[in-house]
Amino acid sequence: MKFTGTWHIVEMEMWDAEYFNMEVQAYFRINKDYNGNFKFGLVSGEMDGEKVKEGADERLEFTWEGNDECDPASGSGWLKLRDQETMEGKIKFHAGDSSKFLAKRVK
Repeated sequence: MKFTGTWHIVEMEMWDAEYFNMEVQAYFRINKDYNGNFKFGLVSGEMDGEKVKEGADERLEFTWEGNDECDPASGSGWLKLRDQETMEGKIKFHAGDSSKFLAKRVK
């Protein structure tokens, strides 16, 4: 499964599109080393990822550091491909909120 590329967030469990797209089109950008960055709402971060395989399932697990409204923030998350064009995942703030999301590959 290929996680690399840019993915636009199209749904988030905790926040609506007006929030998560408020500054830019919300995204995850993942490079071939499974590191990358993301931006949604007033949150941005750098990811450190690792591909994890459990049986037939494969997902990308990551930790992240960044900012939430200019305050330092960090957390963890995971990404899993539904198909080659759709990715689902969850992002968690350390000692705070978490949200599932859905993203589509940018062509």
